[in-house]
Amino acid sequence: MKVGLISLGCPKNLVDSEVMLGLAREAGHQLTRDAADAEVLVVNTCAFIDAAKQESIDTILEMAELKKTGRCTRLVVTGCMAERYREELAAQIPEIDVVLGTGEVPGIVSALGVAAPAPGGRLLPMASAPALPPPSPARDRPTYLYDADTPRLLATPRHYAYLKVADGCDYACAFCIIPTLRGPYRSRPADSIVREAERLAGTGVRELLLISQDTTFYGIDRGERGALASLLRRLDRVEGLEWIRLLYLYPTTIGDDVLDAIGESRHVCRYIDLPLQHASDRVLARMKRPGTRASYERLLDRIRTRLPGAALRTTFIVGFPGETEDDVAGLHAFLDAVHFDHVGVFTYSHEEGTSAHTLADDVAATVKAGRRRRLMAHQKRIVRTARKRLVGEHVRVLVDGPSEEHELVLRGRTAAQAPEIDSVSYLTDCDPSALRPGQFIDAEITGSRDYDLLVRPLAVPEPVC
Repeated sequence: MKVGLISLGCPKNLVDSEVMLGLAREAGHQLTRDAADAEVLVVNTCAFIDAAKQESIDTILEMAELKKTGRCTRLVVTGCMAERYREELAAQIPEIDVVLGTGEVPGIVSALGVAAPAPGGRLLPMASAPALPPPSPARDRPTYLYDADTPRLLATPRHYAYLKVADGCDYACAFCIIPTLRGPYRSRPADSIVREAERLAGTGVRELLLISQDTTFYGIDRGERGALASLLRRLDRVEGLEWIRLLYLYPTTIGDDVLDAIGESRHVCRYIDLPLQHASDRVLARMKRPGTRASYERLLDRIRTRLPGAALRTTFIVGFPGETEDDVAGLHAFLDAVHFDHVGVFTYSHEEGTSAHTLADDVAATVKAGRRRRLMAHQKRIVRTARKRLVGEHVRVLVDGPSEEHELVLRGRTAAQAPEIDSVSYLTDCDPSALRPGQFIDAEITGSRDYDLLVRPLAVPEPVC
């Protein structure tokens, strides 16, 4: 069968998609990037917040239309929305043939099956997604976890890849449905992770991004003290890897041993992704998040002391039930006090199945959006000032590829910039034919454009054949 897969949501979901692609190819199926050319379509969905659910529904309906009018004879829906609304999806969108939850990734092989006629039923209008009822009663929580021997086909550019060190979550944050969708936290054995890292490096991967719901919780579920620090030191010795980047660190589990391992490693980026979600003690308590503004400031001071020059990234949620303008003003003051390099701001989504759903969603959508805009504008002013101080500094840049802006400009990143979520560095004053994706060069920062950096190579490499 000719299989097309659409992956939605976070990098953790993307790794699941890559595993499904690998399993499909190993089973003898052909893969295509053209959905209109596929005989089987797979949509790996996200259901974290309302916007993600809407995107998932819209994509499923679009693929259902292809099944009605094109070559597609089979539609498979997987991932978080499938885990959360299994029966509802199957009942309301009859074009769906198979629904696989987050713990059923290996089931993709049998789900692809043999082409069969589409089941009868009316196709829902593209303009209006079905209204989803509350989630179905809880089933057994997912326990699946891939390993180094699991087939996997990368969907990222060949010079960087995500590596999932664990899956699931044991926290009970009031706004989050992930523990229900992904199951309990479960770490992979270190040997499995290192073997996968070695294999990825052998295929040309130069940047490895370690991900999980809480990467600093790695090994704690297995009773392994210092597991993440030990893992980083082992990965630092993997030949071929130039950058190792940690994403999704939790404020209460990032210990000095991890910071020391980062500082002592040659290849682990001094990049700390620390989703704090808020800085008001009152809101944090209602969110069931650990810590206070004071404890967060102490943590950030400790990180900067142990890792001078470290890039700091965080995310915030505005509009949580009960949040006041004073709470938001505290967030603005927190930004001024700590000066993050990268900030993402989300508006609160009132999700069924979370403990916050029992609270009144008392912040209007327009107010939430306004608070987000103001906070992002505040962060942009902070970044603009900080970027000016970087002019003249020398940095190492990883070339990602051509820029969409101009044919003579390349896009790359410094160690302080993660792919997809952060700003980029634009390489000017260079011959694009002399550089290739995955190549590292030394460059000088010559300016900035809002969040993005402008850099020029310090030496002109020989053209790449």
